[in-house]
Amino acid sequence: MKKAKNKQKFAKGLSKQVIINISKMKNEPNWMLQKRLQAYEIFCKLKNPKWGPNLDHINFNDYIYYATETNKTASKWEDVPNKIKKTFKKLKIAEAEAKFLSGVNNQFDSEVVYNKIQDELKKNGVIFCNIEKAITICPDIVKKYFGKLVPASDNKYAALNTAVWSGGSFIYIPKGVKLSKPLQAYFRINTRSIGQFERTLIVVDDKAMLSYIEGCTAPIYDKNNLHAAVVEVFVNKDAYCKYITIQNWSDNVLNLVTKRSIVKKNGIMEWVDGNLGSKLNMKYPCTILNGEHAKANCISIAIAHKGVIHDAGAKMIHLANNTKSNILAKSIAHNGGRADYRGLVRINRGAKNCQANVKCDTLLLDNHSSSKTIPLEIIDDNSSFIKHEAKITQLDKEKEFYLSTKGFSKKQIKNMLSLGFLEPFSNELPMEYAVELNRLVNDDFYS
Repeated sequence: MKKAKNKQKFAKGLSKQVIINISKMKNEPNWMLQKRLQAYEIFCKLKNPKWGPNLDHINFNDYIYYATETNKTASKWEDVPNKIKKTFKKLKIAEAEAKFLSGVNNQFDSEVVYNKIQDELKKNGVIFCNIEKAITICPDIVKKYFGKLVPASDNKYAALNTAVWSGGSFIYIPKGVKLSKPLQAYFRINTRSIGQFERTLIVVDDKAMLSYIEGCTAPIYDKNNLHAAVVEVFVNKDAYCKYITIQNWSDNVLNLVTKRSIVKKNGIMEWVDGNLGSKLNMKYPCTILNGEHAKANCISIAIAHKGVIHDAGAKMIHLANNTKSNILAKSIAHNGGRADYRGLVRINRGAKNCQANVKCDTLLLDNHSSSKTIPLEIIDDNSSFIKHEAKITQLDKEKEFYLSTKGFSKKQIKNMLSLGFLEPFSNELPMEYAVELNRLVNDDFYS
């Protein structure tokens, strides 16, 4: 392990000692170290999933499991190290914070390097920090919820995350507190061959409200980076949570993420999930509707170009009466890309009068790109129903002709019609993020 004044970087490889070293560096309590070690044992036993893209090529000893430019989290922008500050300035993080965010949590490789929350939120009891700090300031809450929705035994990559997690966001919104502006986290992979394993834990208490935005980027390297995050969201009675993701990883990132929420009576969970990058993306935000009249929506997009595979979708599990869920998945494949929808909707026996809607739309921009729809839908109650619709289309020839008569080029027409296809997703974003989405889509098509 190399050491500098603040900079630290482990050698490649995964072992029990690596996990112990991570825990020691964070000065963790013994109960968290034991969770890590138990998860590592589970990870060693579990196999890769048999469904979806083949992951057997992953060599876990090819990755670095901890690297940081600084071991301190700054609360003032001027205290962030210059190298990191330059990176985040290019991404306009400080500008976004000043304009329309209630708080920011920025992670660079393995550690959160900048965290700030507005003073009035602190006065209302809102907690927004990394989990390392949360373990210190509110250990009972972390211990109560950590790993309850996504246990280490859930899948191999959840076990890996639980063993080596570092950084991520912890959010607690007290009863009745409604945030008028979003909180944001930004995750940046900046080191060649590193794995990033942030852990996000969100608790929205009774009658509270939260909007949370996360963005993800990485530079392109000749070696793959591994991103295996875990997200757990608890939405209590009459509470609301919107979780927005704009994932624009570079084409060398393997993005293997487990996201899950549970919603109590009259609560609402909304996933807004954008997948524009990564070499391989496997992500299926899941909601467990555990209280009567609970609701969940998931709107997702996936854009795949040559060399990119998106195997993404959503899961909705109805456990209580009168629950409703809606999945809208829109994908675009071009220049030989592959964008598949994989989803699950389950209405359990005894869950009366439930409604579930699934709509999957795919836009193929050429004859050598591909898409599959792979739904699993189970209904065990006669008073409930599931509605599913799937459609694969190409660009509208009449619209193409009309726009060509107005002087637009073929590339411009493709971009305009594709953005129109994605409009239900972009409408869910704050204005600044909708503009950024348009830029990212434009860059993807023109690259």
